Amino acid sequence: MHTKGRAHAAIPKSPERGVDAAARALELVLSSLEDSKAEDIVSINIAGKSALGDYMVVVSGRSNRHVTAISEHLISDMKDDGLGYARVEGLEVGDWVLIDIGDIIVHVFRPEIREFYNIERMWAAPDIEEGRLH
Repeated sequence: MHTKGRAHAAIPKSPERGVDAAARALELVLSSLEDSKAEDIVSINIAGKSALGDYMVVVSGRSNRHVTAISEHLISDMKDDGLGYARVEGLEVGDWVLIDIGDIIVHVFRPEIREFYNIERMWAAPDIEEGRLH
């Protein structure tokens, strides 16, 4: 798990790109989030744990407006870097925006929404294999 860093955009998931491309994209995502003054930045390595991607990033914005601004800035940075387009949900409301960048899934929450869903805890839980906790 990573709590601060550099990063900013990404590209659709593709096995031939490898870990270096995903790590570079994560750096770009984190850099963009820091530039937007996102709060409580947490990145979780989910490679091998999920087919969703290699990393999940969870951040907070202070208000609906801040959540929307963080999300729009990240989307713009991705396009500017030529790293592809993201699938985005929740931008209209600004409570919880999900940005799927291929190798990286970014969740931008208002603090009370983040606390309620607590998705970091779910992904930090021990691996479950065939009904056994490890």
